[in-house]
Amino acid sequence: DTVRVVVLAGAGDKAFVAGADIAEMADLSPAQAQAFSQQGQSLMRSIETLGKPMLARIQGYALGGGLELAMACHLRIASTRAKLGQPEVGLGLIPGFGGSQRLTRLIGRGVALELCLLGAPIDAQRAQQLGLLTRVVAPEALDAEVDAVATQLAAAAPQAMRHILASVIEGSECALDQALAFETQAFALCFASSDMREGTRAFIERRQAHFDGR
Repeated sequence: DTVRVVVLAGAGDKAFVAGADIAEMADLSPAQAQAFSQQGQSLMRSIETLGKPMLARIQGYALGGGLELAMACHLRIASTRAKLGQPEVGLGLIPGFGGSQRLTRLIGRGVALELCLLGAPIDAQRAQQLGLLTRVVAPEALDAEVDAVATQLAAAAPQAMRHILASVIEGSECALDQALAFETQAFALCFASSDMREGTRAFIERRQAHFDGR
């Protein structure tokens, strides 16, 4: 598998993802809405647990399902023009693709409740202060910043990154003792990889490591 990192970006400058089609959602029955939510959650979970770094390039609005998609990514780089929010309450709804849960895990219950109950979007600067965004740059610098981070990720050890993602994501969803055991197992598995041997040799030999992902 030659894919090292995935960048998700919206077309144009207006939005990363502005959210779901409200007109389409309006006619759903409760059973259909439940299935819709389950499908969306399954998609977000598959992105989150893909095992490769997922990078969201947020150039404009990331609202509702758009923010839920961004939160399923592992790193989020945004333009200073970005606006993020969970405005579903204004439609008599709640986030349905995992937003209430990932938001709470990323920024804490108090601020998650503020964003979901009030429904008002926040700007990129506040989102970064809350830990919702990884980096915020000027609009004209967004592509260069995303490219630089993606290039750095692509050059890193794929096996180590896969274990890091699994340890952080799975570990945050279980008790500490279980999470520590998971980390220990992942740490040990790194020693079975050629990436680990290449990385340590390169360090000792004072040269750039070249990882093959095995």
